[in-house]
Amino acid sequence: MVKLTRGQEAQKLEFIEHYRIMWPFVKPYLFRAIFAVALCIPIGALDAVIALALKPYMDIVLVDKSSSSPVYIPLLIVGFTIVQGILNYLATYMNSWVGAKINMDVKRALFRKLLFLSPSFYDQNDSGYIIQRFSSDADASCAGLIENVRLFTSRVFSSLALIGVLIYNSWQLSIIAIIILVCGLMPLAQVRRMIKGIIQKTVDEASTILTNYNETYAGNKTIASYNLQEHAYEKYSTTMQKLFKLGIKMIQRTAWMTPMLHVVASVGVGAVIGYGSYLIVNGTITSGNFVSFITALIMLYNPIKNIGKNFSAVQVSFLAIERIAEILAIEPEIKDKENAQVLTSVKKSIRFKDVDFSYNEHAQILKNINFEVKSGKTIAIVGNSGGGKSTMVSLIPRFYDVSKGSIEIDGVDIRNYTLRSLRDNIAVVFQDNFLFSGTIRDNILLGKADATEEEINRALEMACLSDFVKEQEQGVDTYIGERGALLSGGQRQRLAIARAFVKNAPVVILDEATSALDNKSEAVVQKAIDNLMKDRTVFVIAHRLSTIQNADEIIVVNDGEIVERGSHEKLLQIEDGAYRSLYNAQFKKKAA
Repeated sequence: MVKLTRGQEAQKLEFIEHYRIMWPFVKPYLFRAIFAVALCIPIGALDAVIALALKPYMDIVLVDKSSSSPVYIPLLIVGFTIVQGILNYLATYMNSWVGAKINMDVKRALFRKLLFLSPSFYDQNDSGYIIQRFSSDADASCAGLIENVRLFTSRVFSSLALIGVLIYNSWQLSIIAIIILVCGLMPLAQVRRMIKGIIQKTVDEASTILTNYNETYAGNKTIASYNLQEHAYEKYSTTMQKLFKLGIKMIQRTAWMTPMLHVVASVGVGAVIGYGSYLIVNGTITSGNFVSFITALIMLYNPIKNIGKNFSAVQVSFLAIERIAEILAIEPEIKDKENAQVLTSVKKSIRFKDVDFSYNEHAQILKNINFEVKSGKTIAIVGNSGGGKSTMVSLIPRFYDVSKGSIEIDGVDIRNYTLRSLRDNIAVVFQDNFLFSGTIRDNILLGKADATEEEINRALEMACLSDFVKEQEQGVDTYIGERGALLSGGQRQRLAIARAFVKNAPVVILDEATSALDNKSEAVVQKAIDNLMKDRTVFVIAHRLSTIQNADEIIVVNDGEIVERGSHEKLLQIEDGAYRSLYNAQFKKKAA
């Protein structure tokens, strides 16, 4: 008994695990899949009819020159060919249906997995890589595999039937033909090992191409304003050159299969003709046996000569399935604990308790953060750029989890609440808010799917967007373009505020919501923000200190540590204080 090495055992277990993950996608369509494969059995087996029919035809008509010509043989061949064609159509249809269904379900599962992955996953992977792994791999695995399974099944049973014809006509010649066939197919076992690394590199480079397209679309104005067309083209061209080299390597490692099998087939036919002539002469087989055997052999060898290309495609599909299984096996870093409780409201306070945070082990972002915000109060967070302000508020809705310490809502660690209920109680307005393609109404309803017309109008009014909407011919059903491209910066911010307002969450996070606006837009947006902040617990990150002077408390964060805290007036009284320096710098700039 041959024992597997540790590496082989690991590969076997990995193989089993990958296909265990994929089984739920196949199971609902198993009967149809089996039926589709079963249709391929007679399709392949009927190939032997022509070869088998030639023996009596040759012996009776051409050798014995009998006058009683077996007319039924040509009719039989035509009849079987018609049946084979009908079955082929049904098999193609059924295989395509099953493949499309499995592909759709796999893509759904991958997209759902993508939606629930933590922000850190998006931080570490670019858009092209995500599109390649979450969409293109599904197409490669399902479409290629289902089609090639149909071909292989048909050819396997065609080969078995034809081998039966070979043995029926001459077991001596069959031994020669089968030995040569096995010798020709043995090298194919190495194909998977030879192409796996190339395919992985091809996936990586193909994802870079997708990223280039995404960056060109999103950054077209930056490319134009900085005259970066040639730079962008060079990046794209370099990646295409890498893909070309990988494609050539793929050909070098797989293209040898077809010509090799052609040579093997010709050796097999030549050996059979040589030895078959001897068997005819000594009377071991008849001419009919020989013609039937040669016909079956050629029909057996012809598809096998081209099996190399199909075999490579199947290996590509299997490797894509493995990559899909790897994605589906990923567990989100941020997820609910068992028996997590539901947060209904924030009644007492939100508290940072000895909080440390780092994105990786080499760079600590926050160090020993301690403060408490009473329910209904407003806290402003200011400080130097890159000091950790945005990171701090990102920990509250658990975009990331603290590395050390805890954040508590009403005395309970937020990790003990369900993610859904936690985020239902928090509305976030970012500096660059993402708006979805659709209408004003569509984007507002993202805050509350069942919002009434009254609630939508109230949100528009509080976001200072009512006048703009009334001026539009379609009103709240006005199309805003992809990412709100048809709106101004101030209008986009106010629409994001309306979305947050209709959500009616007790906690609001404002992450530099006005820093990218001009003074006129800022004034309007600030009024909308003031409306949003009423009777809520608010965290404000502000670059312009004039907007946060009325906060109940201001925290100054520099290099990940709280260096000062207090009211606006109290902080201004600290000699050489960080807040006072920031304020004076802005005041002097404004005065100038």
